Amino acid sequence: MTDPVSNSARFYITTPIYYVNARPHLGHAYSTIVCDAIARRKRALGIDTWFLTGTDEHGQKIERSAKLAGRTPNEFATAIAAEFRGLWDRLGLTYDDFIRTTEPRHVRGVQHLFATLRDKGYIYKGSYTGQYCVSDEAWVDVAPGAPCPDCGRITETVSEENYFFKLSAFERKLLEFYEANPNFIQPESTRREVLSFVRGGLKDLSVSRTSFTWGIPVPGDEKHVVYVWLDALVNYISALGYGSDDPTDQARFAKFWPADIHLIGKEISRFHCVYWPAFLMAAGLPVPRSVRANGWLLFDQGKMSKSRGNIVRAETVQEVLGADALRYFLLREIPFGQDGNFSFDALVQRYNGDLANGYGNLVSRVVNMVHKYFGGVVPQESPETPAEKALREAATRTIAEFAPAFDDLSFSEALKSLWLLVADTDGYLTANAPWKRPEHRSESQHAALQARVLATAAEAIRVITALVYPILPDAAEKVWQQLGQHSRRSKARVSHQPRLGWAQGRYKARRARAALSPR
Repeated sequence: MTDPVSNSARFYITTPIYYVNARPHLGHAYSTIVCDAIARRKRALGIDTWFLTGTDEHGQKIERSAKLAGRTPNEFATAIAAEFRGLWDRLGLTYDDFIRTTEPRHVRGVQHLFATLRDKGYIYKGSYTGQYCVSDEAWVDVAPGAPCPDCGRITETVSEENYFFKLSAFERKLLEFYEANPNFIQPESTRREVLSFVRGGLKDLSVSRTSFTWGIPVPGDEKHVVYVWLDALVNYISALGYGSDDPTDQARFAKFWPADIHLIGKEISRFHCVYWPAFLMAAGLPVPRSVRANGWLLFDQGKMSKSRGNIVRAETVQEVLGADALRYFLLREIPFGQDGNFSFDALVQRYNGDLANGYGNLVSRVVNMVHKYFGGVVPQESPETPAEKALREAATRTIAEFAPAFDDLSFSEALKSLWLLVADTDGYLTANAPWKRPEHRSESQHAALQARVLATAAEAIRVITALVYPILPDAAEKVWQQLGQHSRRSKARVSHQPRLGWAQGRYKARRARAALSPR
């Protein structure tokens, strides 16, 4: 598969635009953590990266939810948006921008795009009668009173004056685009669903509503509000400055658009892979380079949802085991693009087995012995024996395997490869036992063995830490400090530099602490 993660001089990645009908749960955190890991890696490679997240705050569902809560829609949306942003900050996520669709810059961008589409002849006024799913904020082609095919909730019959977008005019253009860009939609299961939907025929799309008021007014016809999915999708360009006359905004938009990756939940693929590229094509704007859909995060084999009462909160895990443990579990346990099951038992097993007793224990053992036998200074490189050569070759092989797997968003495979190196290093250390001197070995011979083994093990840890940084940023920083690497400018830069390789060097190790302590 072609690498979907661009290695150009700039990189733009976006999360889904999260709907503010309820507090964030672990499924929201999963998508955002994936984007954060990708963004950290790109920055570490020296690539100018922009990482966007935010909240989708308009629509009939929000208007009704606010009324039930005894708040205005703006008060309701503001409170939930603060929950999302607060959680991302607690998890240490490195987003560059957080956009709310109620912000003036977004309103300006939506109205500018709507006016552009109308001026180009792709929007016309008409009337519509059909079934609307308020939960999904989507028109659905079912009989009156029938459930929504996506969420199963009963649809409502709506009859009102609307503006329509000529989506039908883009059926062939979209199919030709998909054919010319086979990796635009991933995974393949999502691509097949989208192709099937478009090949089934596209109807013109209602892009305004008049039966409620909580939305962005249509420019020049304020009794209409812009359909929430046209509104929401524009966040990806309004955040960059689309529609602004400010030269700084215009320069940012010119630099970062089109997006390299829109990361989304698979249930919103139609909006991102059909409607969004059609809107952009109609406006004469470039189409995103790729849309990557992650699967659902299940709990007890069921999709997390407020109605099912099976919500897991990310902050619960973060408070007990720390953000790194959550990041590692989600990226190691769940093959990206597939549904994955979360359980507390599996989380604890991964934490104990891979992190505390694996990587963390390896670091502590090596750093403690460096202090005990060499005054805290990692010995200089010495001649290899076959054992050192084997570990060096294993590290070189891991470096070669990790990057393409990570860049293909196969995080589980990348981490599986990396933890083989953790095991190899631990096995090498145990086999050579620098803490134990047999009677037949002289003190000078044993000192030489200790120097060779600890220098080699420390170098393997350096490579492991460099590779794992985007997934375990807090632990990696602690390990860098323990290995005396803290003086280097920017932990990110040393963590994923393109020239990363096996290069033993003399450096001071700090006294070992628990590298992966929960707090």
